[in-house]
Amino acid sequence: MASRLSRRTRLRGSSAASVEKSTGSLVRFVLVVALLSWMFRTFFVQPFYIPSGSMLPTLYIGDYLIVAKWPYGYSRYSFPLDVPAFEGRIAAALPKRGDVVVFRNPVENADLIKRVIGLPGDTVEMRGGLLLLNNRPVERRHLPDATLTVSPNSPCRAAPESLRNMAIVNGRATCIYHAYLETLPGGPSYTVLDQVVNGPADNFPATRVPRGHLFVMGDNRDDSLDSRFPTADGGVGMLAEENLVGRALFTFWSTDGTASYLKPWTWFTALRGDRIGNGYTGASR
Repeated sequence: MASRLSRRTRLRGSSAASVEKSTGSLVRFVLVVALLSWMFRTFFVQPFYIPSGSMLPTLYIGDYLIVAKWPYGYSRYSFPLDVPAFEGRIAAALPKRGDVVVFRNPVENADLIKRVIGLPGDTVEMRGGLLLLNNRPVERRHLPDATLTVSPNSPCRAAPESLRNMAIVNGRATCIYHAYLETLPGGPSYTVLDQVVNGPADNFPATRVPRGHLFVMGDNRDDSLDSRFPTADGGVGMLAEENLVGRALFTFWSTDGTASYLKPWTWFTALRGDRIGNGYTGASR
């Protein structure tokens, strides 16, 4: 009887040790996965969602994109919750003109996305809706009107002082915008929208971009609070390089707003498949 009790005691002890070992292995596994995920998100790439139309037609509301974290180095804004907090950038590098960048709003705790137009030392000016860089007009040519199918997350929003221009295309309500192909000197081409003739942001005095800063603009020129507007007016002002988060690479998913989390099949019926893989230069499709 004693030997049986001893054996049971040993079996129970062995079972408890196994459970403890399994629990410890699971905890270590979860911690390793969490650490690798944190490192990947911090140092390599991070997904972002587009909630506004300031970068139309390059980026739609409902686009999900991959942003590379390494091209410009790292600041405190590269890290989740801005921790660790430190000044400046590590392994800093300047963006190129035409890069689409994600950055921390200089005033609010939110991330924004715009296109880099001016680098430190550049002079940027807007004259009657035409962009001038270093006192030279940036090449711009007319494109066929850009069209956007109206959906729950993409209404036909008109910029201030403009009227909505809508039509029925293939049986669907469609928003129509005047579009141009803009080409930066020595840089890329991209599509911009011009909704208003002589709108509030169509004229901007020649301004030199200070050291350590960038001049950024939205492709939807008449509906973007960007470097043409001071932070006191809700704009970005001259963007400090420290606020950069990363460079947008491509769109990996896009939804028109009709999907429901509780109905998985709608994730695919709401998919705008032609948006997947989009880069951010050239004429928008």
